[in-house]
Amino acid sequence: MSQPDILPPPRAIDLVSPPCLTTVFHSASPNLPWTRSRSPPDSIEDDNLHDDNVNDDGDCDIIFPGLPPLFRGHPDVHLRNGVIRAAHLSAAGVPDAERAYFVADLSYVYNQYQRWKRCLPEIEPFYAVKCNPDPFVLRLLAALGTGFDCASNGEIAQILLLDVNPARIIFANPCKAASHVKSAAGQGVDTMTFDNVDELYKVARISPTAKLVLRILTDDSKSLCRLGLKYGAPLVTVPGLLAKAKDLELDVIGVSFHVGSGCYDPSAFADAVRWARAAFDMGLAAGYNFSLLDVGGGFDDATFEATAGVLRDAIDLHFPDRTGLRIIAEPGRYFVSRAFSLAANIIARRAPLSDGKTTEIKDKGNDQPSVMYYINDGVYGAFNCILFDHQQVYPYVLSMNGSFHFSGTESVGPSSVWGPTCDSIDCVCPMTMLPEGLGVGDWLAFDNMGAYTVCAASRFNGFAISKVTYTLGDGHGSQETLLALKAAVSAATA
Repeated sequence: MSQPDILPPPRAIDLVSPPCLTTVFHSASPNLPWTRSRSPPDSIEDDNLHDDNVNDDGDCDIIFPGLPPLFRGHPDVHLRNGVIRAAHLSAAGVPDAERAYFVADLSYVYNQYQRWKRCLPEIEPFYAVKCNPDPFVLRLLAALGTGFDCASNGEIAQILLLDVNPARIIFANPCKAASHVKSAAGQGVDTMTFDNVDELYKVARISPTAKLVLRILTDDSKSLCRLGLKYGAPLVTVPGLLAKAKDLELDVIGVSFHVGSGCYDPSAFADAVRWARAAFDMGLAAGYNFSLLDVGGGFDDATFEATAGVLRDAIDLHFPDRTGLRIIAEPGRYFVSRAFSLAANIIARRAPLSDGKTTEIKDKGNDQPSVMYYINDGVYGAFNCILFDHQQVYPYVLSMNGSFHFSGTESVGPSSVWGPTCDSIDCVCPMTMLPEGLGVGDWLAFDNMGAYTVCAASRFNGFAISKVTYTLGDGHGSQETLLALKAAVSAATA
């Protein structure tokens, strides 16, 4: 059997078969030099696309019935294994075999939790479920002891199904449906936010024993998503709101704020804590002795240590005596953004023609894309983060011409990347540099795809939502992640 030439990999990672799969590589096909020795399934059910069969070698763990298995190994390995599997299924004629997929490294979530505890030991994280309600992420964070920031009946129900104590949930939506308030109260979730007088009347009528948290308005101009446009009571209105709460005999226990999702200026937290101190003092004047400070979300992975330092200093300055004070936060993207990557297949390509053949891409100083690539996920799917979360995504080549390894000297040219739907708004990347040799059937990958992606994906135009392959990773935290998840199972069955 002839052996294909293999170029040095672009990243220091070896291609290995999935722990649960037996894979044989050969060069029978010039375009698909890999196949799997095991016979393919006749079809793939939508809900089980990435739930592969598990051997008895012990390298895969099925911990939660009804959920996919947990693999081991570096996420890059599983990105590549997904390409191999797609090639195998495509050769077998399975429809939609090349569909896009996520790979989630759960050990990253675990390590982010440990990082939080090191940098902000006094602040309890309440994970913002809306960011990514992935079942493994929720189970892992529940096992680690985090609380949960829920915004609806559905999110509360999802968390309570994990046997989480209702006291570990804050209903952090200042404007709630009356039926949601009643349902939350009936399930023991009594800590909830408000920022207006109508909400006070509503709670007084439906759940008068609720533990209320006043959300104040802060400066969120240095954030990707400015939540202050919709929520938050200006400080000037706080005395009147607290006086009304007192008249209605409601229990206001503290103050919350949110500097905006994806805050890139740590100083925003310093100002917000100062305003929260002012609100605490207004509470004293109204006859309340607040015991909770909720510093909200907005934590960004790249600036986390700087933000944590600013936040610690501000709390020390404005709340020097923290006797009886509980401090919580509502991080979301901090935990999951970098834990998920997405692989997408190039399903079509548009390029200039010359003499009936596609011309090479030549960069002659024109920064306009010469080639349009169409992939099988877009802004109506995982890339809705571009529209709703103001994100920019950066593709890189996962496989090209049937190989994961290609020369670093490959010529590149200006290109654009588009989603699969028939809507012209479905543009994933308006301008990027990609190799000239890239074509239909090749794969692109995107990192940092864990926040506000799959949670808001739709089936517009009949396209499926991308599924997730889970790995425990191969480095620090891998074994600890597995033990935490197994402990969650033991606690649930005790």
